[in-house]
Amino acid sequence: MAIELADDAATRACGAMLGALLSPQRSWVVTLAGELGAGKTTLVRGLLGGLGHEGRVRSPTYTLIEPYRLADRDVLHLDLYRLADPGELEYLGLEDLLTPRSIALVEWPERGRGLLPLADIALELSYPPPGASSGRLLSVNAANESSGEVLRALRSAADRP
Repeated sequence: MAIELADDAATRACGAMLGALLSPQRSWVVTLAGELGAGKTTLVRGLLGGLGHEGRVRSPTYTLIEPYRLADRDVLHLDLYRLADPGELEYLGLEDLLTPRSIALVEWPERGRGLLPLADIALELSYPPPGASSGRLLSVNAANESSGEVLRALRSAADRP
């Protein structure tokens, strides 16, 4: 599924819709791929807002992981851009941080290939082709039935005016 995002506000709004659709009855792994500046952290800001987070959202570029404790959720925002080797993930203790009701939001997932849990939802933000609008294109893929339900609801919400 692909969604056109006109600007940062649309990117945050789409993230908020997605966050509101993630059931608290299970854990989720959401990966975010895309070039530098494509809007991955902007989408995460919206997603955290959709989950009820009202504070600042920092990019974990240097810390690698930023945890957020919400009323019924633990959210882990990871940015793996600075990993030199996927084996460095072991030092983060990610397996110990993931709980049955947590959400892992992973930017640059290809840098942790082989050691990350499988993504339930894979997002990829890209710049539009030359001559197209100035926004971004969000490609969304689901890995299982629960994810498919979320994507269908997201498509329905995104199609509404």
